[in-house]
Amino acid sequence: MAATGTGSAAWPGQLPAGGSTVSVIVATAIVVADMVGVGVFTSLGFQVRDIPSGFSILLLWGVGGIVALCGAFSYSELGAMFPRSSGEYNFLSRAYHPAFGFLAGWVSATVGFAAPVALAAMAFGEYGRSVLPGFPPLTLAIGVVWLVSIVQLTGVRHSGTFQLISTILKVVLIVAFLIAGFVVGTPQPVSFTPSISDFATITSAPFAIGLVFVMYSFSGWNAATYIIGEMRMPQQNLPRALLAGTLIVLVLYVALNAVFLHTTPIDKLSGQLDVAHVAGSYIFGDVGGRIVGAMICIGLVSSISAMMWIGPRVMMTMGEDIPALRVFARKSNSGAPVYAILFQLAVASLMLFTRSFEAVLDFIQFALLFCSFFTVLGVIKLRITQPDLPRPYRAWGYPITPAVFLLVTAFMMYYLLTERALQSFLGTLIMIAGLLIYALFRNRADLRSTTASSSRD
Repeated sequence: MAATGTGSAAWPGQLPAGGSTVSVIVATAIVVADMVGVGVFTSLGFQVRDIPSGFSILLLWGVGGIVALCGAFSYSELGAMFPRSSGEYNFLSRAYHPAFGFLAGWVSATVGFAAPVALAAMAFGEYGRSVLPGFPPLTLAIGVVWLVSIVQLTGVRHSGTFQLISTILKVVLIVAFLIAGFVVGTPQPVSFTPSISDFATITSAPFAIGLVFVMYSFSGWNAATYIIGEMRMPQQNLPRALLAGTLIVLVLYVALNAVFLHTTPIDKLSGQLDVAHVAGSYIFGDVGGRIVGAMICIGLVSSISAMMWIGPRVMMTMGEDIPALRVFARKSNSGAPVYAILFQLAVASLMLFTRSFEAVLDFIQFALLFCSFFTVLGVIKLRITQPDLPRPYRAWGYPITPAVFLLVTAFMMYYLLTERALQSFLGTLIMIAGLLIYALFRNRADLRSTTASSSRD
Protein backbone atom coordinates (compact mmCIF):
# COMPACT_ATOMS: atom_id res chain seq x y z
CA MET A 1 0.00 0.00 0.00
CA ALA A 2 1.38 3.37 -0.98
CA ALA A 3 1.82 6.16 1.51
CA THR A 4 -0.55 9.10 1.38
CA GLY A 5 -0.17 12.72 2.24
CA THR A 6 -1.70 12.15 5.66
CA GLY A 7 0.42 9.24 6.76
CA SER A 8 3.89 7.87 7.01
CA ALA A 9 5.54 5.43 4.63
CA ALA A 10 5.40 2.70 7.26
CA TRP A 11 1.80 3.12 8.30
CA PRO A 12 -0.38 4.75 5.63
CA GLY A 13 -3.20 6.76 7.12
CA GLN A 14 -1.68 7.11 10.57
CA LEU A 15 -1.51 10.71 11.68
CA PRO A 16 1.91 12.16 12.41
CA ALA A 17 2.87 12.41 16.06
CA GLY A 18 1.70 16.02 16.35
CA GLY A 19 -1.74 15.10 14.96
CA SER A 20 -2.43 12.11 17.18
CA THR A 21 -4.82 13.67 19.65
CA VAL A 22 -6.86 10.76 21.06
CA SER A 23 -5.72 9.84 24.57
CA VAL A 24 -6.09 6.41 26.12
CA ILE A 25 -8.96 7.76 28.27
CA VAL A 26 -10.92 8.93 25.24
CA ALA A 27 -10.21 5.66 23.41
CA THR A 28 -11.49 3.75 26.46
CA ALA A 29 -14.59 5.95 26.47
CA ILE A 30 -15.22 5.01 22.83
CA VAL A 31 -15.06 1.31 23.71
CA VAL A 32 -17.45 1.72 26.66
CA ALA A 33 -19.84 3.94 24.70
CA ASP A 34 -19.95 1.61 21.69
CA MET A 35 -20.61 -1.46 23.84
CA VAL A 36 -23.27 -0.16 26.23
CA GLY A 37 -26.40 0.35 24.12
CA VAL A 38 -29.88 -1.05 24.67
CA GLY A 39 -28.93 -4.75 24.64
CA VAL A 40 -28.23 -5.05 28.35
CA PHE A 41 -31.52 -3.31 29.15
CA THR A 42 -33.63 -5.66 27.03
CA SER A 43 -32.06 -9.15 27.09
CA LEU A 44 -32.81 -10.40 30.60
CA GLY A 45 -36.56 -10.88 30.11
CA PHE A 46 -35.97 -13.60 27.52
CA GLN A 47 -33.11 -15.21 29.42
CA VAL A 48 -35.00 -15.77 32.70
CA ARG A 49 -37.74 -17.71 30.88
CA ASP A 50 -35.34 -20.62 30.37
CA ILE A 51 -32.67 -19.81 32.98
CA PRO A 52 -34.53 -19.02 36.23
CA SER A 53 -31.35 -18.89 38.33
CA GLY A 54 -29.62 -15.76 39.57
CA PHE A 55 -26.20 -17.39 39.60
CA SER A 56 -26.55 -18.83 36.09
CA ILE A 57 -27.71 -15.48 34.67
CA LEU A 58 -24.75 -13.62 36.16
CA LEU A 59 -22.40 -16.37 35.01
CA LEU A 60 -23.85 -16.07 31.51
CA TRP A 61 -22.94 -12.38 31.37
CA GLY A 62 -19.57 -13.07 32.97
CA VAL A 63 -18.74 -15.66 30.32
CA GLY A 64 -19.76 -13.20 27.61
CA GLY A 65 -17.37 -10.64 29.03
CA ILE A 66 -14.53 -13.16 29.20
CA VAL A 67 -15.04 -14.10 25.53
CA ALA A 68 -14.99 -10.40 24.61
CA LEU A 69 -11.73 -10.02 26.54
CA CYS A 70 -10.28 -12.95 24.58
CA GLY A 71 -11.10 -11.10 21.38
CA ALA A 72 -9.62 -7.86 22.76
CA PHE A 73 -6.31 -9.61 23.49
CA SER A 74 -6.00 -10.73 19.86
CA TYR A 75 -7.09 -7.42 18.36
CA SER A 76 -4.59 -5.64 20.63
CA GLU A 77 -1.75 -7.70 19.19
CA LEU A 78 -2.78 -6.92 15.62
CA GLY A 79 -3.41 -3.25 16.38
CA ALA A 80 0.00 -2.83 17.98
CA MET A 81 1.62 -4.54 14.98
CA PHE A 82 -0.33 -2.56 12.37
CA PRO A 83 -1.36 0.75 13.97
CA ARG A 84 -3.64 2.07 11.25
CA SER A 85 -7.28 3.14 11.58
CA SER A 86 -10.15 1.03 10.15
CA GLY A 87 -10.24 -2.18 12.24
CA GLU A 88 -10.84 -5.36 10.26
CA TYR A 89 -10.16 -3.66 6.91
CA ASN A 90 -6.59 -3.06 8.05
CA PHE A 91 -6.07 -6.35 9.89
CA LEU A 92 -7.47 -8.69 7.23
CA SER A 93 -5.56 -6.87 4.49
CA ARG A 94 -2.31 -7.40 6.41
CA ALA A 95 -2.96 -10.95 7.60
CA TYR A 96 -4.44 -12.36 4.37
CA HIS A 97 -4.97 -10.23 1.26
CA PRO A 98 -6.24 -6.71 0.44
CA ALA A 99 -9.34 -8.28 -1.15
CA PHE A 100 -10.30 -9.83 2.21
CA GLY A 101 -9.74 -6.49 3.91
CA PHE A 102 -11.91 -4.72 1.33
CA LEU A 103 -14.68 -7.26 1.95
CA ALA A 104 -14.71 -6.36 5.66
CA GLY A 105 -14.36 -2.65 4.92
CA TRP A 106 -17.21 -2.80 2.41
CA VAL A 107 -19.60 -4.27 4.99
CA SER A 108 -18.54 -1.82 7.72
CA ALA A 109 -18.43 1.31 5.55
CA THR A 110 -21.79 0.80 3.87
CA VAL A 111 -24.18 -0.64 6.48
CA GLY A 112 -22.08 -2.15 9.31
CA PHE A 113 -22.13 1.09 11.32
CA ALA A 114 -25.02 2.97 9.72
CA ALA A 115 -27.58 0.30 10.71
CA PRO A 116 -26.59 0.21 14.42
CA VAL A 117 -26.55 4.04 14.42
CA ALA A 118 -30.11 4.07 13.06
CA LEU A 119 -31.23 1.42 15.56
CA ALA A 120 -29.72 3.31 18.50
CA ALA A 121 -31.25 6.57 17.25
CA MET A 122 -34.69 4.98 16.94
CA ALA A 123 -34.33 3.58 20.47
CA PHE A 124 -33.40 7.10 21.57
CA GLY A 125 -36.63 8.32 20.00
CA GLU A 126 -38.76 5.66 21.67
CA TYR A 127 -37.24 6.16 25.12
CA GLY A 128 -37.22 9.92 24.62
CA ARG A 129 -40.98 9.83 24.18
CA SER A 130 -41.34 8.99 27.87
CA VAL A 131 -39.29 12.09 28.72
CA LEU A 132 -40.63 14.41 25.98
CA PRO A 133 -44.09 13.00 25.20
CA GLY A 134 -44.89 15.65 22.57
CA PHE A 135 -42.09 14.72 20.18
CA PRO A 136 -42.46 11.96 17.55
CA PRO A 137 -39.76 9.25 17.93
CA LEU A 138 -38.57 9.66 14.33
CA THR A 139 -38.01 13.38 14.84
CA LEU A 140 -35.94 12.71 17.96
CA ALA A 141 -34.01 9.96 16.16
CA ILE A 142 -33.12 12.13 13.16
CA GLY A 143 -32.29 15.04 15.44
CA VAL A 144 -29.80 13.14 17.60
CA VAL A 145 -27.99 11.62 14.60
CA TRP A 146 -27.60 15.00 12.92
CA LEU A 147 -26.54 16.70 16.15
CA VAL A 148 -23.84 14.12 16.83
CA SER A 149 -22.69 14.28 13.20
CA ILE A 150 -22.23 18.04 13.45
CA VAL A 151 -20.01 17.49 16.48
CA GLN A 152 -17.98 14.94 14.54
CA LEU A 153 -17.54 17.39 11.66
CA THR A 154 -15.92 19.92 14.01
CA GLY A 155 -12.83 17.72 14.31
CA VAL A 156 -11.06 15.14 16.43
CA ARG A 157 -10.45 17.33 19.50
CA HIS A 158 -14.08 18.41 19.89
CA SER A 159 -15.28 14.88 19.14
CA GLY A 160 -12.99 13.52 21.84
CA THR A 161 -14.22 16.02 24.43
CA PHE A 162 -17.87 15.31 23.59
CA GLN A 163 -17.26 11.55 23.67
CA LEU A 164 -15.51 11.65 27.02
CA ILE A 165 -18.13 13.84 28.71
CA SER A 166 -21.11 11.88 27.35
CA THR A 167 -19.57 8.52 28.27
CA ILE A 168 -18.64 9.61 31.80
CA LEU A 169 -22.21 10.87 32.26
CA LYS A 170 -23.53 7.52 31.01
CA VAL A 171 -21.39 5.54 33.45
CA VAL A 172 -22.24 7.86 36.36
CA LEU A 173 -25.98 7.46 35.71
CA ILE A 174 -25.69 3.68 35.50
CA VAL A 175 -23.70 3.57 38.75
CA ALA A 176 -26.33 5.81 40.40
CA PHE A 177 -29.04 3.42 39.18
CA LEU A 178 -27.11 0.48 40.61
CA ILE A 179 -26.69 2.16 44.00
CA ALA A 180 -30.38 3.09 44.11
CA GLY A 181 -31.35 -0.45 43.23
CA PHE A 182 -29.35 -2.03 46.04
CA VAL A 183 -30.16 0.69 48.61
CA VAL A 184 -33.77 1.62 47.82
CA GLY A 185 -35.08 -1.45 46.01
CA THR A 186 -37.00 -4.20 47.79
CA PRO A 187 -34.93 -7.41 47.81
CA GLN A 188 -36.45 -10.37 45.98
CA PRO A 189 -36.00 -14.05 46.92
CA VAL A 190 -33.25 -14.70 44.37
CA SER A 191 -29.92 -16.35 45.12
CA PHE A 192 -26.64 -15.47 43.45
CA THR A 193 -24.76 -18.38 45.00
CA PRO A 194 -24.30 -21.58 42.97
CA SER A 195 -26.43 -24.66 43.57
CA ILE A 196 -26.38 -28.24 42.28
CA SER A 197 -29.12 -27.50 39.73
CA ASP A 198 -27.03 -24.72 38.19
CA PHE A 199 -24.67 -27.24 36.60
CA ALA A 200 -27.50 -28.67 34.48
CA THR A 201 -28.55 -25.13 33.53
CA ILE A 202 -25.06 -24.08 32.49
CA THR A 203 -24.65 -27.12 30.23
CA SER A 204 -28.09 -26.72 28.63
CA ALA A 205 -29.02 -25.43 25.16
CA PRO A 206 -30.79 -22.31 26.52
CA PHE A 207 -27.55 -21.22 28.20
CA ALA A 208 -25.61 -21.61 24.95
CA ILE A 209 -28.25 -19.75 22.95
CA GLY A 210 -28.43 -17.07 25.65
CA LEU A 211 -24.68 -16.59 25.23
CA VAL A 212 -25.25 -15.69 21.56
CA PHE A 213 -27.44 -12.72 22.54
CA VAL A 214 -25.14 -11.75 25.40
CA MET A 215 -22.27 -11.56 22.92
CA TYR A 216 -24.32 -9.18 20.78
CA SER A 217 -24.60 -6.92 23.83
CA PHE A 218 -20.79 -7.07 24.22
CA SER A 219 -20.15 -6.17 20.57
CA GLY A 220 -18.09 -3.00 20.31
CA TRP A 221 -15.16 -4.19 22.43
CA ASN A 222 -12.96 -3.63 19.34
CA ALA A 223 -14.13 -0.02 18.79
CA ALA A 224 -10.78 1.67 19.42
CA THR A 225 -9.14 -0.30 16.59
CA TYR A 226 -11.01 1.87 14.10
CA ILE A 227 -9.20 5.04 15.24
CA ILE A 228 -5.69 3.71 15.92
CA GLY A 229 -4.19 6.27 13.56
CA GLU A 230 -5.57 9.10 15.71
CA MET A 231 -4.32 7.68 19.02
CA ARG A 232 -1.27 8.76 20.96
CA MET A 233 1.27 5.94 21.31
CA PRO A 234 -1.11 3.35 19.82
CA GLN A 235 1.21 0.39 20.45
CA GLN A 236 0.82 0.95 24.20
CA ASN A 237 -2.54 2.70 24.45
CA LEU A 238 -4.66 0.52 22.17
CA PRO A 239 -4.34 -2.62 24.35
CA ARG A 240 -5.00 -0.51 27.44
CA ALA A 241 -8.13 1.03 25.94
CA LEU A 242 -9.57 -2.28 24.69
CA LEU A 243 -8.91 -4.16 27.92
CA ALA A 244 -9.97 -1.35 30.28
CA GLY A 245 -13.13 -0.61 28.31
CA THR A 246 -14.15 -4.26 28.11
CA LEU A 247 -13.52 -4.82 31.84
CA ILE A 248 -15.57 -1.74 32.77
CA VAL A 249 -18.50 -2.94 30.67
CA LEU A 250 -18.20 -6.49 32.05
CA VAL A 251 -18.56 -5.14 35.60
CA LEU A 252 -21.46 -2.85 34.62
CA TYR A 253 -23.34 -5.63 32.80
CA VAL A 254 -23.07 -8.14 35.64
CA ALA A 255 -24.06 -5.47 38.18
CA LEU A 256 -27.04 -4.28 36.12
CA ASN A 257 -28.45 -7.78 35.75
CA ALA A 258 -27.90 -8.36 39.46
CA VAL A 259 -29.92 -5.21 40.23
CA PHE A 260 -32.72 -6.21 37.88
CA LEU A 261 -33.00 -9.61 39.60
CA HIS A 262 -32.51 -8.16 43.08
CA THR A 263 -35.31 -5.60 42.78
CA THR A 264 -37.90 -7.22 40.50
CA PRO A 265 -39.78 -10.55 40.73
CA ILE A 266 -38.58 -12.96 38.04
CA ASP A 267 -42.14 -13.63 36.86
CA LYS A 268 -42.54 -9.89 36.17
CA LEU A 269 -39.32 -9.85 34.11
CA SER A 270 -39.97 -13.04 32.16
CA GLY A 271 -40.77 -12.35 28.52
CA GLN A 272 -40.51 -8.57 28.91
CA LEU A 273 -38.51 -6.59 26.35
CA ASP A 274 -38.03 -3.45 28.45
CA VAL A 275 -36.72 -4.99 31.68
CA ALA A 276 -35.02 -1.73 32.71
CA HIS A 277 -38.39 0.04 32.67
CA VAL A 278 -39.97 -2.75 34.73
CA ALA A 279 -37.12 -2.70 37.26
CA GLY A 280 -37.20 1.11 37.38
CA SER A 281 -40.87 1.07 38.36
CA TYR A 282 -40.08 -1.27 41.26
CA ILE A 283 -37.15 0.89 42.40
CA PHE A 284 -38.51 4.41 41.88
CA GLY A 285 -42.27 3.88 41.71
CA ASP A 286 -44.44 5.70 39.17
CA VAL A 287 -41.64 8.00 37.98
CA GLY A 288 -39.33 5.03 37.38
CA GLY A 289 -40.15 4.85 33.68
CA ARG A 290 -39.12 8.44 33.07
CA ILE A 291 -35.93 8.08 35.12
CA VAL A 292 -34.87 4.95 33.24
CA GLY A 293 -35.90 6.48 29.92
CA ALA A 294 -33.75 9.56 30.55
CA MET A 295 -30.80 7.40 31.66
CA ILE A 296 -30.96 5.25 28.52
CA CYS A 297 -31.40 8.30 26.25
CA ILE A 298 -28.28 9.96 27.62
CA GLY A 299 -26.39 6.71 27.27
CA LEU A 300 -27.51 6.29 23.66
CA VAL A 301 -26.12 9.71 22.75
CA SER A 302 -22.62 8.52 23.62
CA SER A 303 -23.18 5.25 21.70
CA ILE A 304 -24.29 7.09 18.57
CA SER A 305 -21.36 9.48 18.94
CA ALA A 306 -18.88 6.58 19.13
CA MET A 307 -20.28 4.89 16.02
CA MET A 308 -20.46 8.16 14.07
CA TRP A 309 -16.79 8.67 14.95
CA ILE A 310 -15.33 5.25 14.21
CA GLY A 311 -17.51 4.17 11.27
CA PRO A 312 -16.38 6.86 8.79
CA ARG A 313 -12.72 6.00 9.53
CA VAL A 314 -13.20 2.77 7.59
CA MET A 315 -14.31 4.60 4.47
CA MET A 316 -11.57 7.19 5.03
CA THR A 317 -8.83 4.56 5.10
CA MET A 318 -10.28 2.75 2.09
CA GLY A 319 -10.20 6.08 0.28
CA GLU A 320 -6.48 6.37 1.01
CA ASP A 321 -5.85 3.06 -0.75
CA ILE A 322 -8.41 3.05 -3.58
CA PRO A 323 -8.36 5.89 -6.14
CA ALA A 324 -12.10 5.57 -6.88
CA LEU A 325 -12.88 6.29 -3.19
CA ARG A 326 -10.27 8.99 -2.69
CA VAL A 327 -12.84 11.69 -1.96
CA PHE A 328 -13.64 9.95 1.34
CA ALA A 329 -10.02 10.30 2.49
CA ARG A 330 -10.19 14.10 2.42
CA LYS A 331 -10.03 15.73 5.84
CA SER A 332 -10.84 19.16 7.16
CA ASN A 333 -8.18 21.26 8.84
CA SER A 334 -9.38 19.87 12.18
CA GLY A 335 -8.84 16.27 11.06
CA ALA A 336 -12.45 15.24 10.35
CA PRO A 337 -13.04 13.03 7.28
CA VAL A 338 -15.92 15.21 6.14
CA TYR A 339 -17.19 13.25 3.14
CA ALA A 340 -16.96 9.91 4.99
CA ILE A 341 -18.99 11.33 7.90
CA LEU A 342 -21.59 12.79 5.54
CA PHE A 343 -21.83 9.45 3.71
CA GLN A 344 -22.56 7.52 6.92
CA LEU A 345 -25.01 10.23 8.01
CA ALA A 346 -26.87 9.93 4.70
CA VAL A 347 -27.09 6.11 4.90
CA ALA A 348 -28.23 6.17 8.55
CA SER A 349 -30.85 8.85 7.80
CA LEU A 350 -32.15 6.86 4.82
CA MET A 351 -32.47 3.77 7.01
CA LEU A 352 -34.39 5.76 9.61
CA PHE A 353 -36.84 7.16 7.07
CA THR A 354 -37.41 3.76 5.44
CA ARG A 355 -37.29 1.78 8.72
CA SER A 356 -34.96 -0.66 6.97
CA PHE A 357 -32.27 -0.79 9.67
CA GLU A 358 -33.81 -3.74 11.54
CA ALA A 359 -33.77 -5.90 8.40
CA VAL A 360 -30.22 -4.80 7.57
CA LEU A 361 -29.03 -5.66 11.08
CA ASP A 362 -30.51 -9.14 10.71
CA PHE A 363 -28.53 -10.00 7.60
CA ILE A 364 -25.19 -8.35 8.43
CA GLN A 365 -24.70 -10.22 11.72
CA PHE A 366 -23.22 -13.25 10.00
CA ALA A 367 -20.88 -11.10 7.91
CA LEU A 368 -19.62 -9.20 10.96
CA LEU A 369 -18.99 -12.43 12.89
CA PHE A 370 -17.25 -13.91 9.84
CA CYS A 371 -14.83 -10.97 9.70
CA SER A 372 -14.13 -11.06 13.45
CA PHE A 373 -13.50 -14.81 13.31
CA PHE A 374 -10.88 -14.50 10.59
CA THR A 375 -9.31 -11.45 12.22
CA VAL A 376 -8.56 -13.41 15.39
CA LEU A 377 -7.54 -16.43 13.31
CA GLY A 378 -5.10 -14.03 11.62
CA VAL A 379 -3.20 -13.69 14.91
CA ILE A 380 -2.51 -17.44 14.86
CA LYS A 381 -1.68 -17.38 11.14
CA LEU A 382 0.86 -14.58 11.53
CA ARG A 383 2.45 -16.23 14.58
CA ILE A 384 3.09 -19.29 12.40
CA THR A 385 3.94 -17.72 9.04
CA GLN A 386 5.72 -14.55 10.18
CA PRO A 387 7.07 -15.22 13.68
CA ASP A 388 9.77 -12.53 13.36
CA LEU A 389 7.38 -9.62 12.82
CA PRO A 390 7.72 -6.99 15.59
CA ARG A 391 4.97 -7.46 18.16
CA PRO A 392 4.89 -4.53 20.64
CA TYR A 393 2.03 -6.34 22.40
CA ARG A 394 1.52 -10.10 22.46
CA ALA A 395 -1.95 -11.52 23.12
CA TRP A 396 -2.24 -12.61 26.74
CA GLY A 397 -3.01 -16.31 27.16
CA TYR A 398 -2.11 -17.23 23.57
CA PRO A 399 -3.13 -19.67 22.09
CA ILE A 400 -5.93 -20.39 24.57
CA THR A 401 -7.60 -16.97 24.46
CA PRO A 402 -7.82 -16.83 20.64
CA ALA A 403 -9.11 -20.40 20.63
CA VAL A 404 -11.88 -19.53 23.12
CA PHE A 405 -12.99 -16.60 21.00
CA LEU A 406 -12.88 -18.67 17.80
CA LEU A 407 -14.94 -21.49 19.31
CA VAL A 408 -17.67 -19.18 20.60
CA THR A 409 -17.77 -17.16 17.39
CA ALA A 410 -17.96 -20.35 15.32
CA PHE A 411 -20.90 -21.48 17.46
CA MET A 412 -22.63 -18.12 16.89
CA MET A 413 -22.13 -18.42 13.12
CA TYR A 414 -23.48 -21.98 13.21
CA TYR A 415 -26.52 -20.75 15.15
CA LEU A 416 -27.19 -18.04 12.56
CA LEU A 417 -26.74 -20.46 9.65
CA THR A 418 -29.25 -22.91 11.14
CA GLU A 419 -31.75 -20.53 12.73
CA ARG A 420 -31.51 -17.57 10.31
CA ALA A 421 -30.42 -19.20 7.09
CA LEU A 422 -31.98 -16.62 4.76
CA GLN A 423 -30.50 -13.65 6.63
CA SER A 424 -27.08 -15.32 6.71
CA PHE A 425 -27.32 -16.00 2.97
CA LEU A 426 -28.12 -12.33 2.31
CA GLY A 427 -25.15 -11.34 4.45
CA THR A 428 -22.95 -13.62 2.38
CA LEU A 429 -24.24 -11.95 -0.79
CA ILE A 430 -23.16 -8.56 0.60
CA MET A 431 -19.64 -9.92 1.13
CA ILE A 432 -19.58 -11.37 -2.39
CA ALA A 433 -20.70 -8.00 -3.73
CA GLY A 434 -17.75 -6.44 -1.91
CA LEU A 435 -15.34 -8.82 -3.62
CA LEU A 436 -16.82 -8.04 -7.05
CA ILE A 437 -16.50 -4.31 -6.41
CA TYR A 438 -12.91 -4.78 -5.27
CA ALA A 439 -12.13 -6.66 -8.49
CA LEU A 440 -13.70 -3.83 -10.49
CA PHE A 441 -11.67 -1.17 -8.66
CA ARG A 442 -8.45 -3.18 -9.03
CA ASN A 443 -9.02 -3.70 -12.75
CA ARG A 444 -9.56 0.02 -13.21
CA ALA A 445 -6.37 0.77 -11.29
CA ASP A 446 -4.43 -1.77 -13.36
CA LEU A 447 -5.82 -0.24 -16.54
CA ARG A 448 -4.75 3.25 -15.47
CA SER A 449 -1.29 1.94 -14.54
CA THR A 450 -0.91 0.22 -17.93
CA THR A 451 -2.12 3.31 -19.80
CA ALA A 452 0.27 5.57 -17.89
CA SER A 453 3.16 3.18 -18.57
CA SER A 454 2.33 3.07 -22.30
CA SER A 455 2.18 6.87 -22.54
CA ARG A 456 5.62 7.17 -20.93
CA ASP A 457 7.01 4.65 -23.42
